[in-house]
Amino acid sequence: MKLFITFGTQHFLEKLPEASHEHAILLESGGDAALIVENEETNPFEEGHSYEILNSRGNLKNGSFAVLNHIQVTDEGRALFEERFHQRAGLVEKEPGFAAIRVLRPDKNDPYIILTLWESQSDFINWQQSSAYAEAHKDRGTGGGLPQTLFSGPSYVKQYRVLS
Repeated sequence: MKLFITFGTQHFLEKLPEASHEHAILLESGGDAALIVENEETNPFEEGHSYEILNSRGNLKNGSFAVLNHIQVTDEGRALFEERFHQRAGLVEKEPGFAAIRVLRPDKNDPYIILTLWESQSDFINWQQSSAYAEAHKDRGTGGGLPQTLFSGPSYVKQYRVLS
């Protein structure tokens, strides 16, 4: 299964034929927008990003708030990074308000993306403040976590409202 993302203005993305695809969601954040299509076909966008779905839980249509964590991984670190996500505990799926997760491997030199969808922004904030979040991230920045040499740059998070 693949996931495809293109970016632009909300007005522009709403007019794309892919916006009405049954497996598409339109995201908006302060004037920026993204259109996501999940399918088994080729990239529907002329200018878009293509990802293989490594891990998938839940339905993208069930969320109203999306979080995309972009993680830059070195070529040498890809195997270890992916192994860690295959072995993840899955604690996030048990949290109130959780709707979906996709762990995405880029087809090109884009960052990996961990996409989570929530019923609301407050559900996401509650997850970040939970003991389950602390447990899931307890080894970050320690010898028990992933080595910093695995990363080719800083990670960054983008949050969106789900429009459709």
